[in-house]
Amino acid sequence: MHKPLRIAAVATACAVAGAALYGAGAATAGQSTANSTHEPYNIGLLVKDIDSYYGTTADANGVYQASADSPYAKDLARLDASARKYIDQAARKARHKGEKPAVVFDIDDTLLLSLDYEKRNNYTYNSATWAAYVNKADRPAVFGSPELVRYAEKKGVEVFYNSGLSEAQRSAAVENLKKVGVEVNLDADHMFLKNTANPPSYLSGCATPGAWTCTTVQYKSGTRQHIEKDLGYEIIANFGDQYSDLEGGYADRTYKLPNPTYFVG
Repeated sequence: MHKPLRIAAVATACAVAGAALYGAGAATAGQSTANSTHEPYNIGLLVKDIDSYYGTTADANGVYQASADSPYAKDLARLDASARKYIDQAARKARHKGEKPAVVFDIDDTLLLSLDYEKRNNYTYNSATWAAYVNKADRPAVFGSPELVRYAEKKGVEVFYNSGLSEAQRSAAVENLKKVGVEVNLDADHMFLKNTANPPSYLSGCATPGAWTCTTVQYKSGTRQHIEKDLGYEIIANFGDQYSDLEGGYADRTYKLPNPTYFVG
């Protein structure tokens, strides 16, 4: 299942546009606006801002891609440089203390970019169209993310994945990750996906067979707790495009990747 709580990008407009625009009495000839309604940011302008941020262009196959020289790409490059420096230092420190360092990555819009789906569906979500999109297994990489995964592995850090994709989407996720160069630890012991039919025992507080009530934070933090407490790793860094990917503890440092296209609470 894709990120479950989809709110069209209005909720995250400020991250792209810089500031929300509100009705504040501004007027042009023959037109006036109320100054007490707190009109939200205009969604048409917001879409333009999102396109500008990603440098959205259609490739030769008509697939919407982000541009390598876009503000989005530049933000990712800065995050990547910071993360590499930190991983190197934190891994050495953890091993000096006798710990097993690990990193955790979300998948959707942390490793695999779903901009084409968002653009074609006007930033709305439908479970059937999303499942078909995921199963095509041809999403492009988020700039720099495959290289960061390989960098962590090279530094002796164990790589785990903690995703809201469903267990039924595992084979497509693995195929797509391999296509973009993420070929590290793609086995079931390292890639944690939602299994609502048969949830793991460490999520028993909010999930039993056939009765899944876990919030995103409960699911993801519960999985990180399992990696640390049950598997014996020290999570030095956790990467995600949603704050709900990162909240709940069990990571020494968190990295929020930019994503103005949807919000998951």
